[in-house]
Amino acid sequence: MLLRGMLITRNVTINGRRTSLRLERENWLAMEEICERESLTSHELCSLVDRHRANFSRTSAVRAFITAYFRELADSQTHRALNVNAEPTLMQRLQPQISS
Repeated sequence: MLLRGMLITRNVTINGRRTSLRLERENWLAMEEICERESLTSHELCSLVDRHRANFSRTSAVRAFITAYFRELADSQTHRALNVNAEPTLMQRLQPQISS
């Protein structure tokens, strides 16, 4: 895959406030896949990430979350293949906080 580094700006509503995020096409596609897997809207997912972003910029936090999500997904698939009990997933650990 050739990454062209072109950023795409989209509007999202984060914790009730409209803002914009600039991400690469691949990150937008990854976010859409996460939202589909977790039955969340992009607004809900960005709000969740924003509540846990610490001292990172919003965009950096979203990128880091996407990477962490798919790394954890790969690890969980490896654990299942090896029949090893896995730790709770990133989304399971954050789930109680989604509705707050």
